[in-house]
Amino acid sequence: MKNNQFTSQEQQVLENIMLQRRDVRGNNFTNQPITDEVLDKILAAATMAPSVGFSQPWEFVIIKNKKVKQQIGENFKAENEKAQKLFLDKKRNLYAKLKLEGILEAPINLAVFYKPSDAPVLGQTSIAEVGEYSVVCAVQNMWLMARALNVGIGWVSILNPNSVKEILNAPSENKLVAYLCIGYVKEFFDRPELERLQWDDRKSMENSVFRDSY
Repeated sequence: MKNNQFTSQEQQVLENIMLQRRDVRGNNFTNQPITDEVLDKILAAATMAPSVGFSQPWEFVIIKNKKVKQQIGENFKAENEKAQKLFLDKKRNLYAKLKLEGILEAPINLAVFYKPSDAPVLGQTSIAEVGEYSVVCAVQNMWLMARALNVGIGWVSILNPNSVKEILNAPSENKLVAYLCIGYVKEFFDRPELERLQWDDRKSMENSVFRDSY
């Protein structure tokens, strides 16, 4: 098998895709449909993700039904009202203005689940959470592939996972890792939206990287 090498131009393309990836809100989705071919490419990217012990512990539920979306949307609304009360002063005021999901606006919703194994998993015997981390790698793969296809993804984390499981009739052992809204967008912003709105500053690499120990 060839030892594939990538050119500097190809490396730059990947860097640009990562730089231009955005978390998309509902007020930025269009009603342009996502074809099965495009969705299949995004899902295929998920299955290319690394997973501990080659366990591939992910399962996906594609949601297009409006009634199901509405149920999920009601859950978001309830959880969002509780979340807003946790922030104070200026943050609470800004929070109230934020559009934090696109459940009804996006043509496709995708629930991403972690399915645990009944047997020991190679590499997962000391840190159980690495199985869920594998699913997060699959989410990142989808996010990057979607951006390369000029499709937006928004991750809705303000949900009660048990309620979502019930709505989707998920197996009891499965764990909801991500709920994604997928669709074409009006525009991809030059910077992440929360950075643009000054919710927080970008953390520098110098404040994140340590050598040998903290």
